Amino acid sequence: MTAQPTPHELIAKHRPTLDQALEAIRTRAYWSPHPEHPKAYGEHGSLDAAAGKAAFDAVLGTRLDLGQPGTDDWVGGEVSPYGVELGVTYPHADIDVLLPAMRAGQRAWRDAGAELRAAVCLEILKRISDRTHEFAHAVMHTSGQAFMMAFQAGGPHAQDRGLEAVAYAYAEQVRTPATAEWSKPQGKRDPLALTKTFTPVPRGIGLVIGCNTFPTWNGYPGLFASLATGNAVLVKPHPRAVLPLALTVQVARDVLAEAGFDPNLVALAAERPGEGVAKTLATRPEIRIVDYTGSTAFGDWLEANARQAQVYTEKAGVNTVVVESTDDYKGMLSNLAFSLSLYSGQMCTTPQNLLIPREGVRTDEGHKTFDEVTADLARAVDGLLGDDARANALLGAIVNPDVKARLEAASGLGEVALASREITNPEFPDAVVRSPVMVKLDGAKPDAEAAFMNECFGPVSFAVAVGSVSDAVELLRRTIGEKGAMTVGAYTTDPEVARAVEEVCLEEAAQLSLNLTGGVYVNQTAAFSDFHGSGGNPAANAALTDGAFVAGRFRVIEVRREA
Repeated sequence: MTAQPTPHELIAKHRPTLDQALEAIRTRAYWSPHPEHPKAYGEHGSLDAAAGKAAFDAVLGTRLDLGQPGTDDWVGGEVSPYGVELGVTYPHADIDVLLPAMRAGQRAWRDAGAELRAAVCLEILKRISDRTHEFAHAVMHTSGQAFMMAFQAGGPHAQDRGLEAVAYAYAEQVRTPATAEWSKPQGKRDPLALTKTFTPVPRGIGLVIGCNTFPTWNGYPGLFASLATGNAVLVKPHPRAVLPLALTVQVARDVLAEAGFDPNLVALAAERPGEGVAKTLATRPEIRIVDYTGSTAFGDWLEANARQAQVYTEKAGVNTVVVESTDDYKGMLSNLAFSLSLYSGQMCTTPQNLLIPREGVRTDEGHKTFDEVTADLARAVDGLLGDDARANALLGAIVNPDVKARLEAASGLGEVALASREITNPEFPDAVVRSPVMVKLDGAKPDAEAAFMNECFGPVSFAVAVGSVSDAVELLRRTIGEKGAMTVGAYTTDPEVARAVEEVCLEEAAQLSLNLTGGVYVNQTAAFSDFHGSGGNPAANAALTDGAFVAGRFRVIEVRREA
């Protein structure tokens, strides 16, 4: 029998990684301890490609028993966007039994202190990292991401975001010293002297409401931020994307138990079809933190109704790109084509509206009219996705019928500049794979505005003709202010235009990317360096990840004694 690690051993093992993460969030430089390349795995206990696929296959059709208290049923029903029935069943919880059991372990977890909690969290992330190939298949077959994207975004990039949250959580908790000697002079009298202790205490149970498209990438920041600050965490996955988060909970419970803590500090809340348990859970008095990624409607409901909890939401926005001029026309088209195509536009950061002056734009290839820009961008997308194998690798599969319906309806909103086409995936013939559609709209017409001023999640973009670059900047301001934006992009060689766009983004609190023409895209963010969302516009009330994302998950309680 293998000896369990002592607290000192866990801290010694993971403190160097924690220190590097703390340095990375301080400098904002590139760093990641989790390899992006599949061939990097297979040594030091990690699963290689074959073993990871075998581990995924082995869980299909099984009952994933997590050993949770209060299990009163078994639920499942996930069907991969690629057409595969997963057949996995999960514990359905009697919440009145599970929540008290989760609270029982919080005292010991609180008393463990910030450093040991961080070390346990990093051990969980290390175990997940060792199974990245297995998790990649789980993410692929619940989200519809193509394998390489599921591997990277659902694996190392998600693990980076989890580690980033742990680093911020640790930094905020140790900002206040554990003890202090306080002495106030009293002239000729003896000074007043107190000994003070300061203890970070958790709010309660954190609820993570998972999303369909990025179950781990969007789920890990809240999960690890709450756990690292001393809270128990209940994970409520999206009904179509349970497996990646169920496996995460399984790993977390194993690590907690091995480290001498109550495994019920992390638990799963899978639901029956149509049960809608998220609303019930979010308003329970035991739930003191809610992390949510998904629709604006439910995010707004949580903010209004989960009054007993600190609520962190990433909802939806209308991401916009202003195109005024460029000194690398081909690079701009290539960059935008990739951004519009990646994962069939099913990212909360994918650009939707391209604001282009009616008179056209200045480029290194001469003046280009509005129609020429849209036609050239359509050709760039067709060129990128012309080969079906490459198209499948970039597009993945349409995640659910609602996205497919929006895609099919978009062509009726205006003149189609780029028609969507159906693509066959030879490995998964039941997968729904579609290339993007781009529709031209007149920004001055009210009926057009009704289309482009609302989020159309999926592979749909609008080329919006505006009267001038000033009109584009003002429309950008209104869009962010009214609808929110996770990302903003702009192409301009004019410093005054660049400054005007930047000023809008500063005033309306939106993250901006200027003149991207290479291998970095507006819909990608790097952990430890880039902020995902800002928390300052209607698209999200929090940023992944900053100090504000973790500081509200605990309070510091002071005890004073006479010295």
